[in-house]
Amino acid sequence: MDIDTSGFVTREQPVFADVADERRHRLERLAGVCRVFGRLGFAEGLLGHVTVRDPAHPDLLWVNPVGVSFRRIKVSDLIQVNHVGETLVGRRPVNPVGLRLHAAVHEARPDLMAVCHAHSLHGKAWSSLGRVLDPITQDSCVFFEQQAVIRDPRVALGPAEGQEFARAFGQSRVAIQVGHGLFTTGQTVDEAAWWFIAMEQACHVQLMAEAAGTPERWPDDIARALVTSIGSPTFGWLSFQTLWDEIVDTDPDLFD
Repeated sequence: MDIDTSGFVTREQPVFADVADERRHRLERLAGVCRVFGRLGFAEGLLGHVTVRDPAHPDLLWVNPVGVSFRRIKVSDLIQVNHVGETLVGRRPVNPVGLRLHAAVHEARPDLMAVCHAHSLHGKAWSSLGRVLDPITQDSCVFFEQQAVIRDPRVALGPAEGQEFARAFGQSRVAIQVGHGLFTTGQTVDEAAWWFIAMEQACHVQLMAEAAGTPERWPDDIARALVTSIGSPTFGWLSFQTLWDEIVDTDPDLFD
């Protein structure tokens, strides 16, 4: 089954001839994602982290620092680290446990450009059930057969636990770490952020639906078709642009 989404293509992803321009673009989007997450209530004290690869050195990552609110992150706040957590650019600390998980996934999955994790309310609640989301709405269908449930490790105290987490993540697009929350990935930080937002909403919807009764599942073949259409990397990137446009208008200081 094919579902045509060509009519949704309202803009094209930028292409860069200069690596410095591409790096600046990624950092601006990373800061913008943090601002959007803060606005949506995903921040929880010092917790939550978003990583994206450096375009010139894909073994290096950019990440938000600890101790700066998601709602106040600027490009100048962002930190460059290597996969063992050493800081190369920036002076603020980073979350070592969170970075360990992200770095292990990046190292195991060179196809991924970005990873998002935050302590969102409904994602945390759903994660305590130790189950994948069901395809009960059109929106949740994009996660059909794309989810990993990770029970161990619960906390990455060292590199071995990070590698165990990455193995459990496997080739999935998103993961639910039991009792912890949601992890999403993407070919851009925009895409990874959109899947996080959509997955948090899907958790909320299923929690409400199951509290009211027994929700119906969409047929598997339609759910799979939606994965390849409105669940495509391009559609995810496009979907985030609506939020990017809003945050650019309201938070121009993110570019500082």
